[in-house]
Amino acid sequence: MRVVFFGTPEFAVPSLRALLEEGFDVAGVVTQPDRPQGRSRSALVPPPIKTVALEEGLPLLQPERPIGPFAEELKALAPDLGVVVAYGHILKPEILAIAPLGMINVHASLLPRWRGAAPIAWAILNGDEITGVSIMQMESGLDSGPVLHQIETEVPADETAGELTERLAELGAEALVEVLMLIEAGAARPVPQDEAFATYAPKVDRALARLEWSRDAATLARSVRAFDPAPGAWASLEGHEVKFFGGRISNAGGPPGTVIAAGESLVIAAEVGALEVAEVQPAGKRRMPVAEWVRGRGVAEGQRFT
Repeated sequence: MRVVFFGTPEFAVPSLRALLEEGFDVAGVVTQPDRPQGRSRSALVPPPIKTVALEEGLPLLQPERPIGPFAEELKALAPDLGVVVAYGHILKPEILAIAPLGMINVHASLLPRWRGAAPIAWAILNGDEITGVSIMQMESGLDSGPVLHQIETEVPADETAGELTERLAELGAEALVEVLMLIEAGAARPVPQDEAFATYAPKVDRALARLEWSRDAATLARSVRAFDPAPGAWASLEGHEVKFFGGRISNAGGPPGTVIAAGESLVIAAEVGALEVAEVQPAGKRRMPVAEWVRGRGVAEGQRFT
C-alpha cells in the first residue's frame, strides 16, 4: 500500500516517522512552502515535515495551494491512500478522490467534539478532563467523516497546550499505525459521527487570547495554559502588551486587573479569586521569569492590567 503524506508542523513529524519506522511505503510528502520568518523576513524557513522528508529522501511537493496542476503531480505519485496530519489546507473533493482508498486524517480531539483548526486550545479553554486523537476518513465536510479509531488521554489540570500537543502527536502516530494495519488487513470499520454532539474549535486569534479580568480566576488560568506557547494569553499594562505563562489559581482578591503581588510570581485580581503567573513576556522582549521582570521594575503592586 503506497501512502502519500500531507503535513506541515512539528505535530505531524511523529506520524511520518512512525510510518517509516513501521516499513510503510511512503510514496511522497506534501507540505506547505517555506515561509519567511524573523524580524527581517529575509530568511525562508522550511516546515518541520520538509526537513524529515529530505532526510529520508522522499519525493516532496510544496504547492502554495493544493489545487490546479497539483492534482496531476499527486496522481504521478500513484498513492493508494492519503494520510493528512495538520497540513493546514482544506483538500477539495477532486484531491480526496485521487487515492483509491481515499484519505484519512489524524485529528487532535475525540470527534465529534472540537472539529476545526484549534482543538487542543479549545479543550483546555473549556476544562476538558479527557481528550485524545481520532483517525477519520476524510470527506468534504469539516472534520465530519466516519471515525476509524480513537485513543483517549487525561488532561492534567496544569498541562499547557504545548505540552498536550506533544503528547497527542505521539498518540496520533500510534493510532495512525494501528489504523493502517487494519486497512491493510481489510478490518477497518468506520463509525459515523453523531452530529448531535459536534462542537467546533475555530482558529485562535489575538482577540480570543486577550484576558478579561471580569472573569473568574479558573477561566483565566485555563486561558493562560490554552495559549502557551502561542499566541500567548495577554493583557495591557499602561498601554503595553504583556503575555502570561504558567498560570494557576490564587485565593487572593481585589479590584479586577489589579496587581496584588509582584515577586517570585505575579498575582492579579480577577472577578473571583486571582490569577498567579510564573512567567511573562513584555512587548518586544523575550519570555522571562516574573522575578526578573520585577527586578527590572517592569511591574509593581497596585498597578492595573486592562
